[in-house]
Amino acid sequence: MSDDPTEVMELPDKLYFKIGEVARLVGVKPYVLRYWETEFSILRPGKTRSRHRLYRRKDVETLLEIRRLLYAERYTIEGAKRRLRDNRLPADIPSTTLARVRDELVELHRMLDRDPTPALTIGDK
Repeated sequence: MSDDPTEVMELPDKLYFKIGEVARLVGVKPYVLRYWETEFSILRPGKTRSRHRLYRRKDVETLLEIRRLLYAERYTIEGAKRRLRDNRLPADIPSTTLARVRDELVELHRMLDRDPTPALTIGDK
């Protein structure tokens, strides 16, 4: 990768990447990636039994976006965090939130099934 933080690159077609590969792709040193993990909660690479980091494709794309925000757009760490938070898609909703919503819907469904009163139709008064 060149030093141009705005350069768009094609990622290899792999499921997982080691930290050295990611560092080369993103154009930073591995210690920078480890630091970014401490600052950006969205980054949570998996780890092998021997504690080696394994980044998913989505993690690498997020790291490329962080690099662009910090180096090309000149955001601060806090500004980049805010920008990433504002741009998150609904698919990024934490699973705990989804589980809570699902549980509430299941409970509502049970309540409706137990309610013996007939539902009103549009023509009823």
